[in-house]
Amino acid sequence: MFSIGDRVVYPIHGAGVVVDIEKKEILGETQDYYILKMPINQMNVMVPVSQMKKLGVREILSKDEMDQVFKVFTEPDDTKLPKNWNRRYRFNMDRIKTGKLKEIAKVVLCLENLDHEKSLSTGERKMLNKAKQIILSEMILVYDKDEEELSALIEKAIFSNQS
Repeated sequence: MFSIGDRVVYPIHGAGVVVDIEKKEILGETQDYYILKMPINQMNVMVPVSQMKKLGVREILSKDEMDQVFKVFTEPDDTKLPKNWNRRYRFNMDRIKTGKLKEIAKVVLCLENLDHEKSLSTGERKMLNKAKQIILSEMILVYDKDEEELSALIEKAIFSNQS
């Protein structure tokens, strides 16, 4: 069980801070919900307390663990991607759905490299932006830096990798 002030990750949505625990009635059923404040877009998300495990909500990574995720951006991308954009999209979406930040970082690296070679499809561009948002939201809380600074560091790491 989490407490107000805890920093947690809600896979697919990213990281946030538990700002409240409220009892709400939705569709005739009363449950306790965590209210998460997300650092990107300052959005609030309600997560049923009873569904936390099933949804994969977890504590944020430690600084050392996040440093390992960040290293992904500086390493060569050896991912064997399907040539067909539809299969590639599903392959990358499955990697994002794992909720594992290293996998999501690999998706960002892969799509950035692909974008460097040729322009991404609209769907892949949206996926890239969403994957970056997930990573940035947790990095903001782990490193206590702002979105612009961390985004620039990621871009610099990826760009140095492409040279």
